[in-house]
Amino acid sequence: MYKKELNLRIVAVILLCTSCFFTKNANAQLSLTGQLRTRGELRDGYGTLEPIGAKAAAIIGQRTRLNFNYKSSRLIFQTSIQDVRLWGQDASTISPADGAKIAVHEAWAEIVLSNKKDTGFKVSPFDYFAIKVGRQEISYDDERLLGATDWITQARRHDAIVFKLIQQGWQVDLGAAFNQNTDAIGYNGTFYTPANVPATVKDSKGNLMNTPAGYIPLLNASGVSAKNGSPSFLNPPGTNGLTADYKSLQYLYAARKFGKTRISGLFLSDEFGKYIIDSVKNTSGTDIGYLYGRRYNQTGVNTRITTGLLVNPVFGDKNQWAATAGYYYQGGHDRDGAKLSAYTYTASVAYKDINWAYTAGLDVLSGKDATSNSTVNHRFDPLYGTPHKFWGLMDFFYASSGSPAGGLTDPYLKFKYTTANTRFSSELAGHYFMLQNNQKNTAGATIDKYIGTEFDLTNSYKLSKVTMVDLGICYMAATRSMEYAKGIAPNTTSLHPLWAYLQLNIKPDFLNK
Repeated sequence: MYKKELNLRIVAVILLCTSCFFTKNANAQLSLTGQLRTRGELRDGYGTLEPIGAKAAAIIGQRTRLNFNYKSSRLIFQTSIQDVRLWGQDASTISPADGAKIAVHEAWAEIVLSNKKDTGFKVSPFDYFAIKVGRQEISYDDERLLGATDWITQARRHDAIVFKLIQQGWQVDLGAAFNQNTDAIGYNGTFYTPANVPATVKDSKGNLMNTPAGYIPLLNASGVSAKNGSPSFLNPPGTNGLTADYKSLQYLYAARKFGKTRISGLFLSDEFGKYIIDSVKNTSGTDIGYLYGRRYNQTGVNTRITTGLLVNPVFGDKNQWAATAGYYYQGGHDRDGAKLSAYTYTASVAYKDINWAYTAGLDVLSGKDATSNSTVNHRFDPLYGTPHKFWGLMDFFYASSGSPAGGLTDPYLKFKYTTANTRFSSELAGHYFMLQNNQKNTAGATIDKYIGTEFDLTNSYKLSKVTMVDLGICYMAATRSMEYAKGIAPNTTSLHPLWAYLQLNIKPDFLNK
């Protein structure tokens, strides 16, 4: 009883102090917003081809967010708490042993040191200069390489510090991040295990065992440890697949608008911990097995460099025409230590009138030539962007489902209609997917580079100021070459995947009507 009264007194004191604080800082702005996004999906080939005879699956996922933002002349502070789950993932009555289900998506502060637009600053050497530190989304341009990946329920965030400068039309951001998953007490060094590893796994004989510290197991499709791992290990997805987070990251981003043309440049370095292939003997079972995996206990890092430019000109008296052109190069070493030399380029043109918008474009991401004996890795990795926006909504490429070893060539067309009141919009997009480089089949012959055509039909309707309904239907006509691109055994899959979703997105502002 006493403890309950004490907690109530503490809450009362906090509320009183907060009230006094905001009374004193009358010019401060406070916002409290939320999000409830529920999405039902019918999956019959989402992300990869389904085995012949496989049945479609249905799921409902939900993200709930509560966003708090405080803004004054000297400080911006934001916290975003989110809960991510599938409907039915938990029993209707759960126990504390089921673990925490709520996580901090964002928790950052932006300390403003110079702002010429704010008369509260007596001296402002820059138009704007601030330091943003904490857990935050990092997003630039069209989110091709750095984005929030808002489509996936859990989204993406970084624990980072960013120095933000605006001066005479230039935007210059300098960011850095450093990752560690132990406080290093009782440890020799700060080796980093770049994945969320399960507490228990199955050894080569199928016996359960605890996962050793600093160890990422290699598992086959049945979840049993194997020397060669699974197809996802043989054809590892890009960093977007969340299978290997970076040890550290640094980037410099600069952008400026010249008339109606915006030019931006990025220089990014991310480092990955080195590892060795190791095995651990499991003696807990009667049939002794081994756990094979990557042990991250090596000094040094593998450094990857990505740099390039993006240009966005706008034309016409009413800005009806817009174009995009960009090129990025990757060098250094990939996360596994192989020498890296890869590239990507994009080009598109768009026209928009009162109700209709038309876009035609081409994306190319380099890949490995299977007919070459070169040991250099030519597979471009689109870093920490939002692949769902670019290479088909079915997420066959550069998302969690993996990336083709042969790279990707994607010419596409998009047609979008929006009503005059903007409450309803409908878009049809078509992608013609080809491998960028040569690949071989199991007999050693070069396969056809054409791997499939995807059609995405999406519709959005605004029910109210805070509520949006989205409906999408996507279909792909794949070829047998897609099986090789996805690392699947030939002639084992259905070549007509289908995916559909219905989403309800509610985003209330609790302090404003």
